[in-house]
Amino acid sequence: MTVYIDPPAWPGHGRMWSHLVSDASYDELHLFAADLGVPRRAFERDHYDLPSHRYADAVAAGAVEVSSREVVRLLRFSGLRRPKGRVARGLPI
Repeated sequence: MTVYIDPPAWPGHGRMWSHLVSDASYDELHLFAADLGVPRRAFERDHYDLPSHRYADAVAAGAVEVSSREVVRLLRFSGLRRPKGRVARGLPI
């Protein structure tokens, strides 16, 4: 099981955010996030938004640090990418 995280470089709600993704399955990602105590409401289409103060926790739990560009590449290559504005039918959430 490998989960990946990009640096907290995305601003929102007065914080910086990272993206937590899997290149294998959403089930793997949900399990990892649950083990970290990340609420399911933080899941958005194909990733979890993780605030910067939780970045080190995710890495300590085994998330592999990658660039933001690599996060997108991993999602596309795995077939798990769900771009904004497109409805993916038949994919589990």
